[in-house]
Amino acid sequence: MRAFVFPGQGGKVVEPEGQLLTTIRRVVGERVPEQVKVFARAAQDADESRVLDLHPDVVAGHSLGEYGAAYAAGCFDLETGLWLVAQRDRFLAEAAEDVPGGMVAILKADPAEVEKVLDESEGSVIANYNSPRQTVISGLRDALGEAVSKVRGRAIRLNVSFAAHSPYVAVASEKMRGVLESVEFHRPEVPVVSAVDGSVLETGDAVKEALESQMVAPVRWVKVVETLARMRVEEWIELGGGGVLTRMLRDFELPSLRGVTFEDLRARLSQQAQNLLPRKDEGE
Repeated sequence: MRAFVFPGQGGKVVEPEGQLLTTIRRVVGERVPEQVKVFARAAQDADESRVLDLHPDVVAGHSLGEYGAAYAAGCFDLETGLWLVAQRDRFLAEAAEDVPGGMVAILKADPAEVEKVLDESEGSVIANYNSPRQTVISGLRDALGEAVSKVRGRAIRLNVSFAAHSPYVAVASEKMRGVLESVEFHRPEVPVVSAVDGSVLETGDAVKEALESQMVAPVRWVKVVETLARMRVEEWIELGGGGVLTRMLRDFELPSLRGVTFEDLRARLSQQAQNLLPRKDEGE
């Protein structure tokens, strides 16, 4: 089996061009938010995969990447996805103004140890269970530094001003819930694995409900990987650029599941096509 996986913010952001940029500006205006750029890249890769006759058996996304996964599964069209993500970006920006926060990735630390530290601190929670060796903390700006100082492991502050996947963006989550309720989701063409709890979603309403929950719920990417392994997925292709999920896959030590980025796969397919071309004789 093959999975398509989509990263969230923090990966490589590519400036949209051509017809894609025209479509984006028609939907969201001249100023294109970063989250919209990330989703647009994911959607562009999903569209190209169809042209290359690459099809997933299941899809999953990390945080913002869940919108890319829902698009790849056919739950909504491009313009709907752009509009939804633009609203998500706006609501989180508003939350950052009202409740300044931040996020810090903790590398090479046991998630259970991070949980224990946060249980004894106020103003911070675990936002992402990324791998057995990587956890992300969200918290109030003034409290985050104190919590991080108590955690063993390498700390990397993320370039965000909000505390995503935490109770501190609850107002943004409620606004997003209203927006999502106004949109009809189609039945996914392939199952979607939810990053909220690792469950397998097979209806449009179930995908919508997961997106409604994800802004305040932690990203349980560990559960996603466990579900994909249980489904006997042998290969995942990471669409959307950056390769962050494929690099994290190494932490899981799952020899039965290999990962490749769409960029690397595209280059490999191009080289194979070149090798199939007839060669001229040296004398010609």
